[in-house]
Amino acid sequence: MNLGMINSAWEQSGQPLEKGLEWTKEIGFDTVDIQLDPLEKGAKEKIARTKKCCKKLKLPIVSVAGCSLGLCDFNAPVREFHIKRSKAYLDMLDEFDGHNYLIVIGEYIWQKEVIPPKMQWQWGVEGLRRLGEYAAKKKKILTLELEPFKLSILNTMDEMERFLDDVDHPAVTANIDISHMELSGTNAARLRPLKGRAGHVHISDCNGKVHGDLPPGRGVIDFVPYLRAIGETGIQSNTISLELEYSPDPAKIVDWVREAHDKTRELMRKAGVA
Repeated sequence: MNLGMINSAWEQSGQPLEKGLEWTKEIGFDTVDIQLDPLEKGAKEKIARTKKCCKKLKLPIVSVAGCSLGLCDFNAPVREFHIKRSKAYLDMLDEFDGHNYLIVIGEYIWQKEVIPPKMQWQWGVEGLRRLGEYAAKKKKILTLELEPFKLSILNTMDEMERFLDDVDHPAVTANIDISHMELSGTNAARLRPLKGRAGHVHISDCNGKVHGDLPPGRGVIDFVPYLRAIGETGIQSNTISLELEYSPDPAKIVDWVREAHDKTRELMRKAGVA
């Protein structure tokens, strides 16, 4: 499998986006995932710069990542806006010649006490079916993020499987985030039912209690069983992407990312998925 990283790790560096991409290549990553909102001010210019730089570096873009929490909003115009916005992500992915759009669909509101949870669930299902159709026409896929938070709509593997069953579209798949698996109490064996339904992988560490996105080795996760299960399950992107939060010392961000890269390569070799 390839090893990639999400470019958001470089945001605290204060450097132009091209510098972060250059560091990504120099450290030794095979691919990169891009976190960039296609509707933000100046997005068209940023997309062009990113595409040009990655082509020059021979650094393939595998995934674009974004949150579309409004897909499950109780206001129909808000849901329609987020359908449009998600389509813009897929258009951007197509321009990058990438593989998947990593999407976070959000949380139940008001402690599930005002809007019936099954309604938010159904709005999400309907939205992802529409987006699956749009993605399929572009020969792309969507990958759904499991978030390990109490009110997240997709916060357990059971809920992920149920959602995929309800959407029932081949272009809508699961993203496997190893840190989120740990935090949601999901062991490695639980990944195997996702065979044929897993689109992409995120890797990072945590303290076992709260979300962390640390370099592997700085937390408590035993990665090898997860990585072996991922190898057996099969991933459509054939890529494991590092997702890192900010370094505690921004001046040493390159060292922070290099540490994560080297440790992850080591773990992938141990698990037989390098």
